[in-house]
Amino acid sequence: MSWAFIALLLILVVAGLVLLARLPRGLWGLVGAALLFGLAGYAWQGRPGLRGEPRNAASTAPRFDEDLAKLRNSFGGAYGPTGQWLTLSDGLARQGKTKEAANVLGAALKSTPDDATLWVGMGNALLTHGDGLLSPAADYSYRQAMRVAPQASTGPFFYGLALASSGQFTAARKVWADLLARMPEKAPLHAQLRQDIARLDQLIERQATLGQ
Repeated sequence: MSWAFIALLLILVVAGLVLLARLPRGLWGLVGAALLFGLAGYAWQGRPGLRGEPRNAASTAPRFDEDLAKLRNSFGGAYGPTGQWLTLSDGLARQGKTKEAANVLGAALKSTPDDATLWVGMGNALLTHGDGLLSPAADYSYRQAMRVAPQASTGPFFYGLALASSGQFTAARKVWADLLARMPEKAPLHAQLRQDIARLDQLIERQATLGQ
């Protein structure tokens, strides 16, 4: 697992605590600082390129991210036929059948190509299938979500997460900054997104330092 993907997981933890667990605002900074500190230590000392112990096929299969699914559902839109397709896809992914999980959503999108929630689900499914790496197909899926629903926040939010998971922090920041610029200050995600962008700025700075 790359340290870039660790960054995605940390961002997801914070977002999940705020959106799902309703973490008090006063603790956001403390939690964010603790997570960022952990990531900094991994960035400086982690060595993801080292070969580990051999594992069987089951243990090396991409793991389904329950938090990511819950976060996706928290944005709404996962109801009716769309919700049924996503539930079916999630079920396959939980069994390690990540390719089949993406294929199910591909079939759904053939009949409803203007469903932004399905496009986001497809992007997430492909991200899981790629073990956190943003493939061209996943990139296309997120962009399609933003194209068919340009005013929605789901597409750009998850596209930013996907970019961050692949270590594209600068691109992720741009996507999130554009989203923040058009988001009402009273929107539930506004304050959290602003903090996430600040964390990305720190990651970008650290990435530049490590590259020197």
